[in-house]
Amino acid sequence: MSTTLTIERPGRTAWIAAGLLAGALGASLLGPAITPARAQDTSRENPHTLSVSGTGSVSVKPDLASVVVGVTVQRDKAGAAANDAANDMDAVVTAIKALGIAEDDIRTTDISLDAVYDYDRRPYRLVGYQARNMVAVTVRDIGQTGAVIDAATGAGATDVGSVTFRVADQDAAETAAREAAVRAARAKADTMVAAAGIEIVGIISMSETSAPIPYPVYYGREAMGVAADQAATPVMPGTIDVEVTVSIVYEIP
Repeated sequence: MSTTLTIERPGRTAWIAAGLLAGALGASLLGPAITPARAQDTSRENPHTLSVSGTGSVSVKPDLASVVVGVTVQRDKAGAAANDAANDMDAVVTAIKALGIAEDDIRTTDISLDAVYDYDRRPYRLVGYQARNMVAVTVRDIGQTGAVIDAATGAGATDVGSVTFRVADQDAAETAAREAAVRAARAKADTMVAAAGIEIVGIISMSETSAPIPYPVYYGREAMGVAADQAATPVMPGTIDVEVTVSIVYEIP
């Protein structure tokens, strides 16, 4: 006895139904592993901001001075100019050390030897050589500043470049000025948001700028029209201002 099994090919509709069923089963199996992308919160990417700046200034009394002194000589021969400048500078340094200035506080800043020409004649004519030697002296007892200048010029110094004043603990002065600047910026921001009826949410960024400290400058007796043999040189350090400006960007609602 024979048995015949007939299998009919499914039509297009059946294949589509099967495909949909398989897709549904696959989605149900893989569903936990696939989640839709969350909508990005762009509110934090472009926050509302308020930009303000504040300046803090602290007046301090300087406790260090730096004096630049030196000699300039001109001779017919290069060797003579260099030798005489060296001897004169030795005398200047010896006089400065006699005041109790340590050798470590005396630093050479310039040594030069240049040919000197007469440019009023044609062709140009060599008339000699000029030697220059300059040192910077750190005066730790600021009351000795004038005495250092007088000792140097009395020993033969021909140049007094400048006197600058500073504080030994510059960081402490800048810290105080920085704190004052931040407080000033915050006070300004608080006034603005209070008037607008809102609040500060946070800080986006902060930056600072430190202003250079202006120093009194001394240009020498001759430049001031004072003869070298007159009264002791008065040097008044006064006070100097350490200034810091901060810029702060606050986030607001």
